[in-house]
Amino acid sequence: MTDILVFCEVSDGKVKGSARELLGKAKELADGGDVTALLLGSDLGDAAEGLGALGADSVIKVEHSALEHYVPGAWAAAFSQAVEDNNPDVVLGAATALGKDLLPRAAALLEVGVAVDVVDLFEGDDGIAGTRTIYSGKALATVNVSSEPKFFSVRPNSFVVDGVEAGDGDVEDFEPDLDDDSGYVVTDVETSGGATIELTEANRIIAGGRSLKSAENFGIFTEAAGLLGAAVGASRAAVDAGYAGHSMQVGQTGKVVNPQLYIACGISGAIQHLAGMRTSKVIVSINKDPEAPIFQHSTYGIVGDLFEVVPLLTEELKAVLAD
Repeated sequence: MTDILVFCEVSDGKVKGSARELLGKAKELADGGDVTALLLGSDLGDAAEGLGALGADSVIKVEHSALEHYVPGAWAAAFSQAVEDNNPDVVLGAATALGKDLLPRAAALLEVGVAVDVVDLFEGDDGIAGTRTIYSGKALATVNVSSEPKFFSVRPNSFVVDGVEAGDGDVEDFEPDLDDDSGYVVTDVETSGGATIELTEANRIIAGGRSLKSAENFGIFTEAAGLLGAAVGASRAAVDAGYAGHSMQVGQTGKVVNPQLYIACGISGAIQHLAGMRTSKVIVSINKDPEAPIFQHSTYGIVGDLFEVVPLLTEELKAVLAD
């Protein structure tokens, strides 16, 4: 049995989707041990509700005025104190921008080891171990952590967990020992992307490759994405060419996604891109080249010019939704 603590990020009062896969994987690995969800913030409200159904046996809420915004020192101190109080065997967190910064800081305060950006977790010879990609996704390496507890940051959407056994989800509060004065003053918070859907949280994605030929041409996806409630992504080739921002990049060096529907437009299917979207439930590919590798990994394939096919798809979506 292994006791596992899972850090669940909260955004706009709601727990992010990464919590589902982390809690599900933790339940699988715990083998009868306790799975605890950890929430940090200043006004968590009802964010803890429903975590029991995702596999959490208990939920720890850490609320403090110093945690209103992400401030590294305060958050790392609160995190490490909660971990020390809970005394788990393993600590998991998503390898998001916040998680990549927070987990190593908290691990350093506790003087324990951390494996970052792992894509899988399993029971090894010396407890829980992780798997990381190396050489741009061409090979995998096993990563062991010898300390107790073991810290792992997990790349979002790395695995699919179904049929999780529910836990009690009992909620308890933890009071951290923090100074109100963290040494930082957050004067403003600006969210990038506005009302667009975050790729790692999206249930549907339309992505374009270098075949789009310009940043302006990415606008061809706007209407279809709106009709589908989808996020717009891009391949590394499109990002490197300056057609899309890095926040839109799907793949080994971008974001790993796991939507119900992934529409790849003008994307050849390089292994680095496949590493970022291979677990999508349904993959639809549009490409002029009938020999494009992406078709080998697609549920449905359309051989054609994306500039002709995408407008037709948009019109068909409008007709179907109108009915």
